[in-house]
Amino acid sequence: MTFDTLGLSPSLLRAIAEQGYETPSPIQARAIPLILAGKDVMAAAQTGTGKTAAFTLPLLQRLAGGPRVQPHRCRALVLTPTRELAAQVQESVRDYGRHDGVRSAVVFGGVNINPQIAQLRRGVDVLVATPGRLLDLHGQGFVDFRDLEVLVLDEADRMLDMGFIHDIRRIVTLLPTRRQTLMFSATFSGPITQLAQGYMQQPVRVEVSPPNATAETVQQWVYPVDKKRKPELLCHLVAAHGWDQVLVFTRTKHGANKLSQQLEQNGIRSVAIHGNKSQNARTRALADFKQGRIQALVATDIAARGLDIEQLPQVVNFDLPNVAEDYIHRIGRTGRAGAAGQAYSLVSADEADYLCDIERLICKTLPREEIEGFEPQHAVPRGRPTKARSAAPARGRQKPRGGPAAARDGAPTQARRRRRAGTGGSSAQTRGKGNTRTTSRGGRGR
Repeated sequence: MTFDTLGLSPSLLRAIAEQGYETPSPIQARAIPLILAGKDVMAAAQTGTGKTAAFTLPLLQRLAGGPRVQPHRCRALVLTPTRELAAQVQESVRDYGRHDGVRSAVVFGGVNINPQIAQLRRGVDVLVATPGRLLDLHGQGFVDFRDLEVLVLDEADRMLDMGFIHDIRRIVTLLPTRRQTLMFSATFSGPITQLAQGYMQQPVRVEVSPPNATAETVQQWVYPVDKKRKPELLCHLVAAHGWDQVLVFTRTKHGANKLSQQLEQNGIRSVAIHGNKSQNARTRALADFKQGRIQALVATDIAARGLDIEQLPQVVNFDLPNVAEDYIHRIGRTGRAGAAGQAYSLVSADEADYLCDIERLICKTLPREEIEGFEPQHAVPRGRPTKARSAAPARGRQKPRGGPAAARDGAPTQARRRRRAGTGGSSAQTRGKGNTRTTSRGGRGR
């Protein structure tokens, strides 16, 4: 099958060819014709399989040649959970729509709101947004949804994990009831299905991979090592393998900063990216990493989704995630679009339960290999733990990962206030209604 069998316009086929793609992925082959036919679609596929293009291409075809958009209005809205993913989606819209004259804009928090207001004042065909900043802009009268034709919920499972359910409900009440609704997610969990039932009209389900599957193109290894020797082992791996580009995941923001400094001290060009960094700093770090100016990008799970780097050769889990499903999204940053990739996990004895939860989730025992000179004094036990640590609660009821980072990059303002007051209660199910006060300095924008 080729793209020209999917019913796409010549201008889109030209843009696809310019991006170097010839054959649609399974999710694209199944979802694109349904979206072109005007169906509401629920689509699930593992990370790195081309979900963004699966909705971007038919969306652009629907909008091309349409009526001129009015000031402050948009014809299509794409909601994403993070700033990085929003920027990536808007980049895809711009690249694929370059020959059709489709106007697009992206809005998210953490940056000056005024340029975003200026873009909306002219009107856009496609608006890509994070929920918090979108509600800020609507509350101030800078965006009007009366002409909206299509709503896309991208990474819907992640948005529920981050506590966006109340914001999503508020946004949907502002939209025309007659619209096409598309939902793209890594999984079809119970909360996702309930969300679809409330907002979609007879949706067609498309699922092209088993739940919680890792990409077959990614080779995975576990390196047992004592916790205190992890930085030394990582430096050894970078030097021994001659890695010019490696994405490293840590569990905390402090850990990311500390590890980045340790790598720099060992002559490895590095920078950390997490929720405490300004959006400009995060954008600059990603650009430097993509262009090869730094070797190691040390990130929290803010980069586990929405970070698309062509031919990224390897990912390292410096710390295992405490939610097993995040492992799948982390290693999905490599091995994308059918390319080969490697994923390495540095695992200490205190992370044995996390490792077991991951292996149980992916139904696979990961190969272990001890590196000469770094054999651990405290062995990493094998087998099922007596008490699972990760697990994850049902999707949609989890606390946002990353604590304050999740708040800055997604969690509603009211939850942040409760955390500052020490009252807890930050899970999606216990959140109250979001604060409706607006601000021109980022406010609730994620």
